[in-house]
Amino acid sequence: MKVTFLDVLDRAHTGPVVDKKNWELKIFPGKIREKLEKYGLKGVCDPENPVNTDDGLANDFWKAGFELAVETGMYCSDTKRVINFTEDELKTVLAEAPSELQLGAGANRVTMKARKPEDKTRPRAIMAPLGLEISEELYIPLMQSIAQYRVIDIIAGGVPATILGRRPRARTPYETLLGAYEAALIKEALRRANRVGMPVQGPEASPTEYGQLGGLGMPEGFNPTLTVAIPLLVNPLVTSYQLLHKTAHALTCGAMIKPGYHSMIGGYAGSPEGAALEAIAAFILHMATHMGTYGDVATLDLRYLGNCGREALWAQSISRQAQTLNTHAIITGVVTQTAGPCTDMLLYETAAFEICDAASGCASGFGTRPTGCRFPDYASGLENRFCAEVVKASAGLRRGEACELVKALLPRYEDRLRRPPKGLSFPQCTDLKTLQPTPEWQAIYQKVWKELENLGLQKP
Repeated sequence: MKVTFLDVLDRAHTGPVVDKKNWELKIFPGKIREKLEKYGLKGVCDPENPVNTDDGLANDFWKAGFELAVETGMYCSDTKRVINFTEDELKTVLAEAPSELQLGAGANRVTMKARKPEDKTRPRAIMAPLGLEISEELYIPLMQSIAQYRVIDIIAGGVPATILGRRPRARTPYETLLGAYEAALIKEALRRANRVGMPVQGPEASPTEYGQLGGLGMPEGFNPTLTVAIPLLVNPLVTSYQLLHKTAHALTCGAMIKPGYHSMIGGYAGSPEGAALEAIAAFILHMATHMGTYGDVATLDLRYLGNCGREALWAQSISRQAQTLNTHAIITGVVTQTAGPCTDMLLYETAAFEICDAASGCASGFGTRPTGCRFPDYASGLENRFCAEVVKASAGLRRGEACELVKALLPRYEDRLRRPPKGLSFPQCTDLKTLQPTPEWQAIYQKVWKELENLGLQKP
């Protein structure tokens, strides 16, 4: 049976009533523990081998995650009710998910295809200063510095710090205007980079529904035929009116939808195994609740607010493989690095994550987020180029090979995850006239690529 968005809205108003705190502290974590116990998945995380190579284990996680999705459903915080789906309904959602998408227009049109673990098809590269606050005067040059690299297929925005000098405020008309302003800035950056027609994900400057309402489908805003809308969940398996507004608006505009979410090691799900299970269930319920065209649920480790450590990489690999082995849906992954630009650590983190994701069957690499977005303007074009190159170079790697590469990279940065180098800001590591990296940043890039080539990864 096919579930429509109106069905979802109806269930948000007729489903079982549950207290939100009870959901987050008891029901959801309790179900995670129950499924881990039932399927014998407690304690199976293997930090010494951060890329899973066992199909049977990935399939067990899928069974447990699917069961979790059926039994918990998605909680709506505004109505305090649970949106439930039957097993057959969720299977239909996954069966009808597209396995191939045409994105963009003209010379910048790209095809993105679903992949399996160890797939030789090259992943696409979705690059951005993702979630990063960017000074208004630097926004266009920073976005242009990313779009100039043809190895990058799709672009997403950062968050403009101001709108014509005014600080935006969430849920006010400032945010509504900011959605359209972000679109105008990105369009100009793409024009300058000669990438008009490049597919876009956005708007990023939309902490509530107002940024999307003001930016997507407006005459000067994001073109829905070129833009993938991105409603983001914050709490575990919890939606809200603002996210459902975004979904309704994207559907009305005819835009594709990529729901996003981070499961948390150290959060409500607890362990790496719990976070992996949460990621699988969230992917399934996202696709059903928010009418997803394709999926994106990454894993964060709350101990250092990144996802390039051993446990996060393992959780990422097992959840991605569970999804790509058991569906034909398009799956993406988001890297969150802790180090900043103009440091080798930023590139080591990026390489480990993208090698893991590509070998696990992700259809694209998606990033980047230097310093975990802690410092405004700490991004550049070069780490995005590097990210795109590595994810494409990793196509066809066997998971055992990917695991050995990641194991070789981890000792070069993992002891700094909780004390990462801040690096340099965009104007400090990029020539603002040419938009090329400084000699120092270029030398670090070349050094790390040489190390990767010595380990057996060939630059595309």
